[in-house]
Amino acid sequence: MLDYLNPIDYKTPEFGELYDELPLWSAPFGLLLLEKVILRPGMTILDVGAGTGFLTVELAQRCGAASTVIAVDPWEAAMKRLERKVQFLGIRNVRLIVKDVAAMELSEGSVDLIVSNLGINNFDNREAALAACFRAAKPGAELFLTTNLVGHFAEFYEVYREVLMELGFTDRLVLLDEHINHRATVDSVKMLLEAQGFQFVQAVSKTFSQRFVDGSALLRHYFMRLGFVGGWKSIAPESAVGATFVALEKRLNDFASKRGELTLSVPASCIHARKP
Repeated sequence: MLDYLNPIDYKTPEFGELYDELPLWSAPFGLLLLEKVILRPGMTILDVGAGTGFLTVELAQRCGAASTVIAVDPWEAAMKRLERKVQFLGIRNVRLIVKDVAAMELSEGSVDLIVSNLGINNFDNREAALAACFRAAKPGAELFLTTNLVGHFAEFYEVYREVLMELGFTDRLVLLDEHINHRATVDSVKMLLEAQGFQFVQAVSKTFSQRFVDGSALLRHYFMRLGFVGGWKSIAPESAVGATFVALEKRLNDFASKRGELTLSVPASCIHARKP
């Protein structure tokens, strides 16, 4: 039956509720991964840190009904949303596991392909998570993961450094440097993968931009508040968070005014590894 010839009614409530929820922050990383990932028919694919299922849904459809995509994430609300999506879309080759990847129960040597879009950034224990992936992987299985790299938002952090110095909070500069340098490098991810038994194949890196009209827009952006503002607050003295952010917002706005906008660089990498 050529069911794909049936029209899609975008006016239904279900369509409006479930359409296009992928954060633009995650999208460039995911697109980079989809450009590089190896697709074959009949694969068993493990999507680690699947969230609401951007990669799960794409790979389940792109690899066809003979494939199986196993989505793993402990984030229950996101996985419930993914479950509703695959039901609505009529995708039948997806299995959901609502657990931390380190605690998942998959047969050893059962997976052909492992993908993770920014998941490594959020693992509670990276070593345990990758060890679990290695156990689940078949010999010769491929792994593709994406991450942002050291140098992320460099323009923002330079302004933050100036503000801390201007306010006399020079003792907080070490916290700023620690915050900046906790980001991955290709070499650090390579070492992490190799420590768990994977063979590094290659890394493909590129830089994209996040653009804002000024610092006020940046600091009030919903995803920035969700993903970054908490970490930025932890750098400032607890007794002076408000004063620090007033000064930071003003300095960012001045920076943007001189340049016409606030453009932040985001170096990204898709890293390919393989189980021997």
